[in-house]
Amino acid sequence: MDLSKAKICIPTSSGGHLTHMWLLKPVWSQAADRFWVTFDKEDANTLPRGERVYHCFFPTNRNIQNLIRNTRLAINVLRKERPNLILIISSGAAVAVPFFLIGKALGAKRVYIEVFDRVDKSTLTGRMLSGIADLFVVQWPEMKDVYK
Repeated sequence: MDLSKAKICIPTSSGGHLTHMWLLKPVWSQAADRFWVTFDKEDANTLPRGERVYHCFFPTNRNIQNLIRNTRLAINVLRKERPNLILIISSGAAVAVPFFLIGKALGAKRVYIEVFDRVDKSTLTGRMLSGIADLFVVQWPEMKDVYK
């Protein structure tokens, strides 16, 4: 895929997930336009400095109220960004779920990258998104047995 004309959405939790996505800069920096969706926390305001960022609601893990709030946010943000939105890429965690679901409904391609520290067991987000991601990436051969 030629990313030079693409718009990429990068929904990610702060901390390790954000760092993981930041390390993929050689990929996402090829995009003509991109934006991040992450927490309003120190690392999430420092690392993507100079990037366009939407703040989502947290905590997200097993928090139904914030899942609903982040689903509304996903609808609003993705509608606003939709005209050129090509790709949603994430390694999680829960904030990725509503963006993948709404993105699928709007026709965006979705790439999920299972986190590096999972060698033989799936994550909750990975289980939720494995069926709707257009490309599901694992980083260890053992994970091919976990995700059929």
